[in-house]
Amino acid sequence: MPLVGCPRRGPPVPLAGRAHRPPPNDATAPKFYTSPHPPLLTRRAVSTASLLLTALPLPALLPQLLPIASALEAAAEVKGEGGGAAKLELERYTDQEQGFTLLKPTSWPKVDKAGATALFQQEGKGSNNIGVVVNPVRLNSLPEFGTPQFVADMLLQAEKKKESTKSAEVISVGERSGNDGLKVYEIEYVLDSTRGGMKRIFTAAFVASKKLYLLNIAHSDSQEKPLDSQTRTVLEQVLHSFDSV
Repeated sequence: MPLVGCPRRGPPVPLAGRAHRPPPNDATAPKFYTSPHPPLLTRRAVSTASLLLTALPLPALLPQLLPIASALEAAAEVKGEGGGAAKLELERYTDQEQGFTLLKPTSWPKVDKAGATALFQQEGKGSNNIGVVVNPVRLNSLPEFGTPQFVADMLLQAEKKKESTKSAEVISVGERSGNDGLKVYEIEYVLDSTRGGMKRIFTAAFVASKKLYLLNIAHSDSQEKPLDSQTRTVLEQVLHSFDSV
């Protein structure tokens, strides 16, 4: 498969023909904006990794579950809307052996799932979750494979080929710098599936030390109960915290 250009540097790149909405007032340095549409993930962390690896022209081994190295208490309170006192605390999760770190909601426990390096689920609603998959590859960096937009297009093409997918649409695509100048791609898309209904998915990916690191955050986002700005802010903090160690 031919490589595609050099990735764009700078803030997230919107798709042509799609107007961005202004970020919500309570968002902290958001990179993605809301949409009336929605996406899935108990299986999503493993499934999306498989989709992306299918697009990669190089072979990779199946991921394996690895133990936690440590979880350091950290960061972030988000005030509830309407003057409410609701708070959602985040803590730092670090896997030293696999070489990645991120923030995750303290109240979302880690669960075991074959093929997932780490998976955290909202208690009582496992379809809202955060997953990480790590796979060996022969790339030195993700830009060697293609631009953020190219990766997003390949991912969505693979999603649409699944029988369970009713519709899938990219909302925004971007790139940021991680530790030591590492290139991290970020993609937001909405998915309507017969397995889980309408959901919003945030994905971050990078390649380091000949490994593909893929983060997937899935949350319900139906017209009846759309993703609220408070939860969105927290999910974006998780998205932007994903990095190598």
